[in-house]
Amino acid sequence: MKILRELYHITLRELLILRRNHIYRFAMVLFPILVIFFFTSMLDEGQPIDMPIGIVDLDNTSTTRSLEQKLDGFQMSHVVGHYSSFSEARKAIQRNEIYGFLYIPKGTTDKLLASRQPKISYYYSNTTLAAGSLVMKDLKTISTLGSAGVGQGILRAKGLTDQQIATLLMPIKIDLHQIANPWTNYNIYLTTMMVPGIIMLFIFLISAYSIGTELKFGMSKEWLAQADNNILVAIIGKFLPQTLIFLAIVFGYQFYVFYVLDFPHAGGPWMLILLGLMQVLGSQGFGIFAFGLLPSLRLSMSICSLWAVLSFSMAGSAFPVMGMDAPLQSLSWLFPLRHYWMIYQTCVFNGFPLINAWFHFAALAAFMLLPWLVLKKIKNAMLTYVYIP
Repeated sequence: MKILRELYHITLRELLILRRNHIYRFAMVLFPILVIFFFTSMLDEGQPIDMPIGIVDLDNTSTTRSLEQKLDGFQMSHVVGHYSSFSEARKAIQRNEIYGFLYIPKGTTDKLLASRQPKISYYYSNTTLAAGSLVMKDLKTISTLGSAGVGQGILRAKGLTDQQIATLLMPIKIDLHQIANPWTNYNIYLTTMMVPGIIMLFIFLISAYSIGTELKFGMSKEWLAQADNNILVAIIGKFLPQTLIFLAIVFGYQFYVFYVLDFPHAGGPWMLILLGLMQVLGSQGFGIFAFGLLPSLRLSMSICSLWAVLSFSMAGSAFPVMGMDAPLQSLSWLFPLRHYWMIYQTCVFNGFPLINAWFHFAALAAFMLLPWLVLKKIKNAMLTYVYIP
């Protein structure tokens, strides 16, 4: 009963601190909500559409103009300019006016009709990786369609049937089935990594900040006194309100993207609840550990910021971890977002049982238990350290 009473008083004290300090209001509620709606609305179309491209058509025949019309009809590409030379189109790319252009040299149609393999070129900027890759896909497709269209006309003139023509032009027919995300919706891929990663960043920072400010404002001894100098009770009572608030944000995010926006979640609701709980507790564990490792408000928050930013590269969603150098592959296990992402894509996105990601689940559980290693150091800091700005 004594411990419960101490927890109750520390929790009330923490609620008053949360109410007085506007930083908590912004970092725990307002900013995460803005991040959720920013990313989901930015990618609400699923894929970028109408990306600007150009045409350099030195042949200017009905055949090449037909290619241009087909290219402009693609959902992701929009022809915004015709250029008279290669150098003019290249300068347009450098000015960020277009992402790429199709170059059709003079005599292309005559060579096509004479079966002399004309060369058409396409150029694209990979400065923006997603835009460059998607534009390249459309330019490559239209180049293939152009040669196939002329070949179809020639073969039809020779008396071949449509089935024979299709067999000659495309001997192997591809039957493509994309698992779990057949729409190739970039919102499903990016939002489910970026938003949890940013929420984890806020949890890291707030966890280190809330302990560091006890030392900064000279309230650390009062905090421990309310827990009868039991640092474990003090930590639990302090972080209980924060945990409930962050869980509300995380579960609200999950409900919005998986049930309102209808993102695929083959793993079901209970796996989402478990993943959200592990995400919050594991992130808080790391934030508390960072402060215990370096009991300084400035240094601990710097570590949390650095670790959270590096997490986006080490998670493996943008670049696969298996393609990294061996030291980086080993280092990736030290980032909570990596384990969150692996559990999400294994158990939520693809619906496999938790046993398939048990090691990542155990790793998140280890992050939750990290504060045990530094509890004595935190207590010592609260009782003896003097805050140095």
